[in-house]
Amino acid sequence: MFFAINRELIKLGVALFSLAIFFSGCATAPRHAGGTAAHYVDPGQQSEVSGVGIESQDIINMTDKMMSDILATPLFFQTKTHPKVIIDAEYFKNESSTRINKNMITDRLRTELNRAARGKMIFIGREYLNMMLKELQLKQLGVINEGESTSEPKAYGGDFRLGGRISTMDSVDPKTGSFARYHQILFEMIDLNTSEIVWSGSYNFKKVGQEDIIYR
Repeated sequence: MFFAINRELIKLGVALFSLAIFFSGCATAPRHAGGTAAHYVDPGQQSEVSGVGIESQDIINMTDKMMSDILATPLFFQTKTHPKVIIDAEYFKNESSTRINKNMITDRLRTELNRAARGKMIFIGREYLNMMLKELQLKQLGVINEGESTSEPKAYGGDFRLGGRISTMDSVDPKTGSFARYHQILFEMIDLNTSEIVWSGSYNFKKVGQEDIIYR
């Protein structure tokens, strides 16, 4: 009888201890203000979470503008042969105070231009060169067949390649804490045989804010 009562007391003590820990955790847990459920927004419009850096609407607007300008350049379309173009972030520098993934800019410019050019420009994926070399090696070893091509496989050389840079100029009012950031995004197409700059375009904007957001 004595041992049975002790066992019941032990069970009761464990239960009370667990309950105390639970309520203690609830009391110390941080309380967050009511949030907003995740929802879709138009990437071409400024959202409620925005700062003075480069954002989705800026990427869409600048690449649309550069695409239209390139499509209107006779050098790239009024030729007997289709020009071979490399558009990637290799020589597109970020020298600004804005954190941005450069690939988001060059990838969209390339894909939209490729779609709009309708085969009048040949786009070279230089970043995929190792992929091609590995495939050629497998074919030469006889591991896989040669495919449809009967000519000697060879990587394309580029005629033009994209270069450019992102630059910014910041100014801060020490009295109010307000600050402004001016962006200048330069796009240039380089002739890979002569290093001549055959086309240039720029996209500029300035934003003012009381405080910035964190870009990741």
